[in-house]
Amino acid sequence: MSMKEVSEAIKAKKAVFGIKQAIKHKKDLSAVFICKDTRDATVDKLEESGIEFVVLKTKKEMAKELNLDFLSEVFSVRK
Repeated sequence: MSMKEVSEAIKAKKAVFGIKQAIKHKKDLSAVFICKDTRDATVDKLEESGIEFVVLKTKKEMAKELNLDFLSEVFSVRK
């Protein structure tokens, strides 16, 4: 279900990508997803910021399934 949620957020232009955007929009997020191969430093920053997240697939798998032309470790859905 979470891949579907990210896909729908991208179509609705309610998705933000990356750690900086997740922290910046922390109060406006309904869900945060990270990749299996996310760097430890990124996970630590999310935890320090008090952001809860769900782990999904690898960066390459996410980019392929979401039809993105870039890789991202953090996918956030805005309210």
